Amino acid sequence: MPIATNAAAAEAHKLERNAVDSLPSGALAERIEQAAKEARPLRVKLGIDPTAPDIHVGHAVVLSKLREFQDAGHTVVLIIGDYTARVGDPSGRSSLRPILSEKEIERNAGTFQEQATRILDPSAGRLEVRRNSEWLDMPMTDLLALTRTTTVAQLLEREDFSQRWREREPISILELLYPLLQGYDSVAIDADVELGGTDQKFNLLLGRDIQRAYGRPEQAILTMPLLVGTDGTRKMSKTLNNQISITDPPQEIYGRTMSIPDAVMPDYYRLLLRRGVPDLPPRDAKRELARSLVTWLYDEDAAAAAERHFDRVIVDKEAPEEMPEHAFRCDGGTVHVPGLIGDAFGMSRSDARRLIDQGAVTLDERPLAAAEHDVPCELADGAVLKAGKRRFVRLRRDA
Repeated sequence: MPIATNAAAAEAHKLERNAVDSLPSGALAERIEQAAKEARPLRVKLGIDPTAPDIHVGHAVVLSKLREFQDAGHTVVLIIGDYTARVGDPSGRSSLRPILSEKEIERNAGTFQEQATRILDPSAGRLEVRRNSEWLDMPMTDLLALTRTTTVAQLLEREDFSQRWREREPISILELLYPLLQGYDSVAIDADVELGGTDQKFNLLLGRDIQRAYGRPEQAILTMPLLVGTDGTRKMSKTLNNQISITDPPQEIYGRTMSIPDAVMPDYYRLLLRRGVPDLPPRDAKRELARSLVTWLYDEDAAAAAERHFDRVIVDKEAPEEMPEHAFRCDGGTVHVPGLIGDAFGMSRSDARRLIDQGAVTLDERPLAAAEHDVPCELADGAVLKAGKRRFVRLRRDA
């Protein structure tokens, strides 16, 4: 049965909550009503390039909005940009991005779907997962037809491109192609709605132009706020090491959440938990936020354990009640600590050396001195190795 105009408007108003832009005005309600007349769900698109192996809670802002569309009965089409990742999205960038290898792209894409479905409903009819290499690996004649849909003047209206043009910074032809390829994704999957961060606004609107050029109905677009990272100032990014990854251990999620500035707590509550900050002192409100995030991504027991861990390790500055063990081999009477840290915590050797030189590594509560990268095996055997504030492991010499 078709949805009445007022019902479509009411549903659109609910789905637009927390969005920065819903464009053009009234378009979402029109797409909802048209889909209802055709007795089908909306096709709601999100494209993410697998440029990193893990999803962080900044991604969860838009994924949670997609879940709202699913819960309203619509279909989410999640596009893994294995083809566009070879180009590199210049949105919000000030310079040319390095191109990932196919091996890196495939490795990252392999984990993306599994992590995304911790938030999205993977049920048939509610989620489609597609790779844009299905349609973007096109003949040259088709690519040339796509380029005819857009002018260089249109592309130079983008803030990042126009700034680089003014500053005589390089803009590659490959980068200019990226918005067109993203727009063609909407043509290929018949998108009714496309979501993205505020830095994607130009690309999402251009997708409407490209759909029109191919004789397709134009999508409505929603842009979602960009969540700042744990530093409280910059967009959450693994590159900036200010992220909270959804696959982090519970105690890491709890601890990183407790490190955010008080001023950004309202954004975390509103965008991730979809509620306001409770009427509590800031420290207690932040604890509630940390518990809620761990409960959301794991469960209540994990949240309680993470809080106990935080109190013991960070507040009381004691070693955790339980910690994993890590076996090491002795070579020449000493063991190389950066190697131990790298193997135990999945860090690079260079990052481990920096931690040591900054005084952030202890062995049985004794801080290692700068450049103290090798220690006697007998001192390491049975000792607790601590790297940073929250990483602990007990060392055992491998016989």
